[in-house]
Amino acid sequence: MPSFIQRLISFFLIIIFSPIFVILHLLIFLDDGSPTIFAQNRIGKNGKIFKCYKLRSMLNNAEEILKNDKSLMKIYIENGYKIPESLEQRYTKYGKFLRKSSLDELPQLFNVLFGQMNLVGPRPIVPKELEHYKGEKRKVFLSMKPGMTGLWQVSGRSNLDYPERADFEISYKAKRSFALDIQILFKTFLVVIKRKGAH
Repeated sequence: MPSFIQRLISFFLIIIFSPIFVILHLLIFLDDGSPTIFAQNRIGKNGKIFKCYKLRSMLNNAEEILKNDKSLMKIYIENGYKIPESLEQRYTKYGKFLRKSSLDELPQLFNVLFGQMNLVGPRPIVPKELEHYKGEKRKVFLSMKPGMTGLWQVSGRSNLDYPERADFEISYKAKRSFALDIQILFKTFLVVIKRKGAH
């Protein structure tokens, strides 16, 4: 799907969802103060670092808790840079709901609008994860913009770990087409409605 079309879609979606943005920002602020947006460094196209935006679903000191807990950090790394839901204790009052509903990812529409991400593409990874992409795999991966959704999210592969995960992510480039992107977006809608695999 052409980038300008994706940016146009994101612009209209931001307008449509603006009342929801306001309500969610207010709920997060009243529960755990500011900031209500969590901005994390992610790897973009050509290896450029950008701030990936999410509604904050974790406590303000969540990253400090992770850094200071060696056993939790070990689990985080070994589990593909995420904490298993059964062990995650750092949510805000509404955090688990935001994750389960995927509403926490709505601010990524601004990343699409700014040209940093696409609606569909490989997952935006944290810099440490790039070590799993070697040689030609890294070249292919970095030639694409990350996406708000993609093959990973709609294929039930949340339990897939590296190095298989890297192969799966870069497979999108060979398969991508306008029809595939539309199919992925439709499947994403169904996955979100069913709250399948989000945490």
